[in-house]
Amino acid sequence: MVQKPIEKQSEVPSPCVRNCCLDDKDVCVGCLRSIDEIVGWGSKSNQEKLTILARCEYRKEARSK
Repeated sequence: MVQKPIEKQSEVPSPCVRNCCLDDKDVCVGCLRSIDEIVGWGSKSNQEKLTILARCEYRKEARSK
């Protein structure tokens, strides 16, 4: 009997919007990720990526106040 491979969990897409410019806190003004979050994105698990995206949303809300 041939087993079908387990489907790989779909990847969380990068939030990059190609507006790459770091502010004075080393946070991208385009996607709102820190430089460390940007550099490490490719090696993060989906759960870690979702955590980063939640931090980006927090940063977005904090900037709009």
